[in-house]
Amino acid sequence: MSATAAAVVPPPARLPARGAERAAYAVGAALIVSGLFHLGVFAVDGGPWDGPVSWRKPFTFGVSFGLTLIALARVTSYVRIGERTRSTLLALFAADCVLEVAGITVQAWRHVPSHFNMETPVNSAVAMSLAVGGALLVVVLTAFAVAAFRARPAGPAGMPLALRAGFALLLVGLLSGAAMIARGVVDTRTGDQQAAYHSTGALKPLHAVSLHAVLVLPALAWLLARTPWSESVRRRIVLAAVWAYAAAAVGALGWGLATA
Repeated sequence: MSATAAAVVPPPARLPARGAERAAYAVGAALIVSGLFHLGVFAVDGGPWDGPVSWRKPFTFGVSFGLTLIALARVTSYVRIGERTRSTLLALFAADCVLEVAGITVQAWRHVPSHFNMETPVNSAVAMSLAVGGALLVVVLTAFAVAAFRARPAGPAGMPLALRAGFALLLVGLLSGAAMIARGVVDTRTGDQQAAYHSTGALKPLHAVSLHAVLVLPALAWLLARTPWSESVRRRIVLAAVWAYAAAAVGALGWGLATA
């Protein structure tokens, strides 16, 4: 093969699935099952849907963390990052997802708030572990985001844009989550625990919407790759979806501020 022919061989579409990726799929599926189980518990046991003590929390956090873990395991295979580094980050993220969901689930069964709850040593330990776990999430996901922007991701037409936009919106979600935790901790330490639950409500819609962009946008690019449309058309559709998702995030922020 000539040097010219070798130069035009395209790079692999994605990194091969390794043990860490397969483990992430299994853990993500288990978290989703846990979330759906608690939806069933809510249907049987009842209780409030909103508020700091509700079966909604283990349901939504289980499903959300499970989907995010599965999505991240898949989409990071398109990110140009060392396999060992990716495996380490995925393992940390999977363990952190389990920690977060477990803490929230345990507190739901104990019928006490999971966040900003410093009333007993056990509750304080759970609340602080959730806060530390949240900080680890920021570190791991930021590392993946930096890798996605440092080198153009692989994948079909529109995938690089979908990944970069997905990670950018994900970082917005992480920052809004960090802001909620910081505000809640301040309110709790000043002795107004109830204010901690209410003061963070304005950012919850933005947090929820922006976190899942890294799942939705790359999934769209993946689905479009299975259509007969040209690459230029697929790129334009992904670009339109990115703008629509960004508008949805802004709308979620506005909704949260208006209804808080």
